[in-house]
Amino acid sequence: MTTSTLTLGHVLNALGAEHQPPVGLEEIRVIRHVFKPGHDGHLQGPEDLTVEKVMEYTRRQSVSTRSFPASPERYWVAFVADGQSRSRLWGSFENLGEREDERTEHNRFWSLRPVGLLAGLEGRLVIDWSSPLTWNRAATRAADLPVIEIADRDAVPFPGFDRVLLPFHELQDMVEDSRYAQWRTALSEVQGIYLITDSSTGKQYVGKADGAERILGRWGSYARDGHGGNVGLRSLMELDPQADVTVGQARHLVFSLLRVFGPSTSSSEVDAAESHYKEALLTREFGLNRN
Repeated sequence: MTTSTLTLGHVLNALGAEHQPPVGLEEIRVIRHVFKPGHDGHLQGPEDLTVEKVMEYTRRQSVSTRSFPASPERYWVAFVADGQSRSRLWGSFENLGEREDERTEHNRFWSLRPVGLLAGLEGRLVIDWSSPLTWNRAATRAADLPVIEIADRDAVPFPGFDRVLLPFHELQDMVEDSRYAQWRTALSEVQGIYLITDSSTGKQYVGKADGAERILGRWGSYARDGHGGNVGLRSLMELDPQADVTVGQARHLVFSLLRVFGPSTSSSEVDAAESHYKEALLTREFGLNRN
């Protein structure tokens, strides 16, 4: 492997090191799928690139260990042919083991679970798969495949204040990712009343962002720790105190706006609106508000 060219090995090592627990090249198998229109049981075209169809296709492998190893690695990274030797990253799975009860004369079936090992690069990372006939490789043997392109992701248009609906992982993207520039501009200009819903229980929290903080500033604090200093939400996070905020209880939170105000609206008007929504939604009695 040369150091002058960015390779798949560089990418896998870097992102694998950030994973918890860390993932090394020896734990990864790299797979390249191609479309085969008219062939039953194969991916026909881009319309088949759903999680369900790709997972079902990937989990079925030949009984021949010459075609696919008897004990494949824990993580499988899937690419899709993108013209000649170009291959574009589709996503990744965790291998939970073979389903021996499903084995047939010709096929073995594996229990797979989608994981976000390379989530930030899905659809963006393109490599030069120089030997198309070798459709799966141990990552240690694919490490020198050169990276051709890491494409910019499309900007995410702001949908309007009354259509904002952000799961926690998207909230984190919104406050940091360049694709959400329109969102940050809009949310930095308004005060408002917002709603946080725990999708695992249905419990809700009504909050406000007033003064110079604005919606963007307030939501940025939630993106950092999941609770933003709120007593009710902090107690929710403590249900799983050992978990990282990105994978703990915070992952169930969904953020939306109930009402927005211009930057010159008085604090008393914002306070009155917050109190109204707490009463209307009964978030003190049945939700996560503590005052």
